Amino acid sequence: MNLILLGAPGAGKGTQAEIICEKLNIPTISTGNIMREAIKNQTELGMKAKSFIDSGALVPDDIVIAIIKERLAQSDCNNGFILDGVPRTVPQAEALDRMGVRIDKVVDIEVADEKIEKRLSGRRVCEQCGSSYHLDFKPSAKEGICDKCEGKLVIRKDDQPETVRERLRVYHEQTEPLKDYYAKQNKLCVVEGQEEVADTTALVLKALGN
Repeated sequence: MNLILLGAPGAGKGTQAEIICEKLNIPTISTGNIMREAIKNQTELGMKAKSFIDSGALVPDDIVIAIIKERLAQSDCNNGFILDGVPRTVPQAEALDRMGVRIDKVVDIEVADEKIEKRLSGRRVCEQCGSSYHLDFKPSAKEGICDKCEGKLVIRKDDQPETVRERLRVYHEQTEPLKDYYAKQNKLCVVEGQEEVADTTALVLKALGN
């Protein structure tokens, strides 16, 4: 099954992707992770993407599609995949269609903006291993220290309040039109994001027919 997860930054797409990935045994293709890896390795595409990410802007379509195209060609995508964080614009969706990437279902996780601001400003990430935590929902055992590798937990630049508000504005303006795009193809399922992760998961799996 080839899936796309839609939803504002912080709506819980990454968490749901991990669960679906295990249940259906298909990989999650997270552009955020692929780009962060490319930036860390200072690849040509990574350095191009970095300047846009740092300012809270969207990375241009040609860079995103090049990264995705490379990844989908790998053998672990043969039985399906989950796209997390792409497409972000209608032109990107059209580019995926032109590339012949077949999408079976698009799950949109809806969460109110004020809840998202609270979620994201509490997020912390280990600067060594990349594990994610949250001050309210998933705190580490020792404050500011990663449970897995004892690395330092930091707030990502794109989780800072002013950047979050800008990301939400960009989402509503540029990404939300995708709902109409996929609704017209009869592929869209809308799921209301719940307070508890497990409750959201139950709704997502129901939408997927599992």
